[in-house]
Amino acid sequence: MTDYEMTVIGRTELTPHYLRLHFSAPALLAAQRPEPTMCVRGRFPDDDTAHQRGYALVNPDAEAGTVDIDFAMHRGREGAATRWAAAARPGDVLEVTVSGGGFRLPQPRPAGYLIVGDTASLPAINTLLDAIDDHTPARVFLEARHADDHDLPVAGDADITWVDGGDEDLVQAVKSAAFDAADHFGWVACNNRTTRAVAQVLREQYGIPRKAMKAQAYWAA
Repeated sequence: MTDYEMTVIGRTELTPHYLRLHFSAPALLAAQRPEPTMCVRGRFPDDDTAHQRGYALVNPDAEAGTVDIDFAMHRGREGAATRWAAAARPGDVLEVTVSGGGFRLPQPRPAGYLIVGDTASLPAINTLLDAIDDHTPARVFLEARHADDHDLPVAGDADITWVDGGDEDLVQAVKSAAFDAADHFGWVACNNRTTRAVAQVLREQYGIPRKAMKAQAYWAA
């Protein structure tokens, strides 16, 4: 895997719990064509150790050589990545590798999409929504941990349901909205337990076959 450098050029606080860092990354964007949900693994220093964490590329502009990364700021339980992001200022450099290609939209086109995630997977979800054509409906369930999560930007014209509470509330909300979606595609990205539970609901309650589903946990609860 090739290493790249991303240099911080700015920062935007989307909410008190959500930070967007703006980067200059011309070499990365020249070598890698961003695809929906494509992630990089950043090496975030913490004392004498570098911790790797994966983040979706947001708003890539190959011509300008710029791209953003969004950080869900877990106040009071920060990790190496969020501590680095909170302190980052223009000129700071983040070393990254590309952690695999993005998601290719299924062909033939499904009748619709069922997408389930939370604020940590929202950046990847937004890249997916941007890629889905205007004629294909998408139903999105997002777990909210804070009231201001509802103010976060969600791409496209999808039918969005914000679910306040915890993981079980998200699973129940998805289950309560079940309909015959055998001709839909399911995409899920939560913690490992929630991802498994939601994927089971999509299979058993919505009728979505395994081959028409992408379910990936981004951390172990």
